[in-house]
Amino acid sequence: MKLLVDSSSSLLFSVLLAQLPIFTSAFPAHPRRPHPDFDKLTNQTRHLQKLTHDLINDHEFDTAIDHHRFKSLPAISSRANDLSALELKPTLSQLHADLKSFEHHFEWLNRVTRKHHHSSAPKLGEMISHIKSLINSLQRQMVRLEAPRISVPSPSLPPHPSFHWEMDQSSQELLQRFRLFCDWAARALLSLKSKMQA
Repeated sequence: MKLLVDSSSSLLFSVLLAQLPIFTSAFPAHPRRPHPDFDKLTNQTRHLQKLTHDLINDHEFDTAIDHHRFKSLPAISSRANDLSALELKPTLSQLHADLKSFEHHFEWLNRVTRKHHHSSAPKLGEMISHIKSLINSLQRQMVRLEAPRISVPSPSLPPHPSFHWEMDQSSQELLQRFRLFCDWAARALLSLKSKMQA
């Protein structure tokens, strides 16, 4: 009799095991929504901000800087309430487009500095490489999230400077605008991260 009970129990256990995949498939797990790697994006942005700060300090400019040489630089909003209203996909798309615009401007500046054999050319080339790296990181996150890409118009660039001081003015204006952009971008990414974790 004990053997019969044991055999029945083993048979029932085997049947339950066989039915387990059916039970689990009846309750599909909700797929996790992909989240951007905010820490990596923020660290890359902060590193760019430091590189920009170092370049500005390497060549302090005594005279007033003309802030109207570049007509097509991205507009930077620094209002606190703008950060609280940010949405994930549009913000990543806009950051990507703005970085592409700055990339075009810095590549112009890099050509100018090389032509004048300026001492900042090597550091400028390094910074452009980091800009490209951040652009690629953003692109990967945008593909994962199916965020749209914003077309970037061709930049409106000033004429090539004829004098050294003109090049310094162009360099300082562009670097100062980019430093502001990096600061805003890092705060925007941190704001988005806190929203996603809430």
